[in-house]
Amino acid sequence: MINNTITRQYVLCAKSIPPGYFFNHKGYINADRMTRLSAWLGPQSPPSCPDPTLALNATRHLSRLERSKLFSKDIEKMRTAEGRWFEAIIYETFVEISAHTEAIRFLALKGADAPRGGRTAKLGQNGIFYSRAGDITIRGNGQDLAEFDLLMVDSENHIVFTEVITSPSDLKEFEIEIEYKRRLLGYLFDQPYVPFMVVASFNVSNYTAGRRILKTPHTLYFQPASCEEIKSHLNGKQKPAYGWKPRPPHQKMVRASGFTFRRAFDYQKFHNLERDWVFSSVSNEIDVKSVASPHDTSILVKKILYGCLYPSAVRKVCHDYEFSIKGKKIGFDDIRRQFSKVILATDLPGYEPLIYLRSNQKKEYLKMIQDKEGNFKFERFTPSRVGFFLWLESLNPSLGSRITSKILEAFSPR
Repeated sequence: MINNTITRQYVLCAKSIPPGYFFNHKGYINADRMTRLSAWLGPQSPPSCPDPTLALNATRHLSRLERSKLFSKDIEKMRTAEGRWFEAIIYETFVEISAHTEAIRFLALKGADAPRGGRTAKLGQNGIFYSRAGDITIRGNGQDLAEFDLLMVDSENHIVFTEVITSPSDLKEFEIEIEYKRRLLGYLFDQPYVPFMVVASFNVSNYTAGRRILKTPHTLYFQPASCEEIKSHLNGKQKPAYGWKPRPPHQKMVRASGFTFRRAFDYQKFHNLERDWVFSSVSNEIDVKSVASPHDTSILVKKILYGCLYPSAVRKVCHDYEFSIKGKKIGFDDIRRQFSKVILATDLPGYEPLIYLRSNQKKEYLKMIQDKEGNFKFERFTPSRVGFFLWLESLNPSLGSRITSKILEAFSPR
């Protein structure tokens, strides 16, 4: 028997919901399959504008700097802080909800509740870990593959994940991200489907990509009050009253790292299988893009690192393609002088070529992407604090000019 007792301060009053639909205060969203969790959440209604005390208590998951930005006049900084805070509010809300229903068996700790140790990324790490900020991540060979705003187990032992969004920008990228997370969790926990909840502070159904997301099977959509509405009840306060202490986690709140995978997970092995298959295919003039990978784990690999280039390969690439950093063109001599490594990679699933340049001045890599003409331009830095940096650092020269050219010719837009 499911306990449906929830205090009014956490949810809207219950409404009559047609079977197969979930309510949000902007309308009804279709759901293809009812699990015990979704069947319970539907009639309960999603979290709406929380009690000001809960919203204020959620600031404990923010740093002092983030709290100070909640009411900043700098819009960009304020929006960033709001996003972190809104995510914390949803977490605190589900902490309360999970304590009152058998539909949620376990809820993963996060933020200020997350365990402190073991957060540093290391090569060889494969599994669920916490970031320095207490966020839940799945790492493959030390690289953060996916981050989850909420992770829980329902009464049917299904892994369920939740993503919290406060802006409609980048919804297309968000859609791709959700699909990858579903594949990843589905494989690791051997689930034929992975229930997903999207919690948004705006009406997702107003956007084409948003409507596609909502039509995806096993998707729940909740739209609580906006950040502005929630903030209006705080009266300028940035943290709980002095002396306030959070309640200890209840028995359903567990370490995310305690969720046990049902399949073996050796990400570097999966990566190397794809890399070697591409090497073989390209060498034999096989169009990789038109042929499916023979490995079922290919769906988990996000990027292929082919290796570090020998100087002869760097010279050949610089001859065939232009390089520019923030609008300034650089040649072979510049690269040899400013960078100690040149690494070739491709993003998946589209096989877009990438070049990573290891700076001689700082512990960082410059990620170079191709433009429409196939030339390489700077996109962003890869800092030393992330696990992917360690993987790049572990690579030694292994690629000559011939195989490098073949890979670039196979995947470049020219």
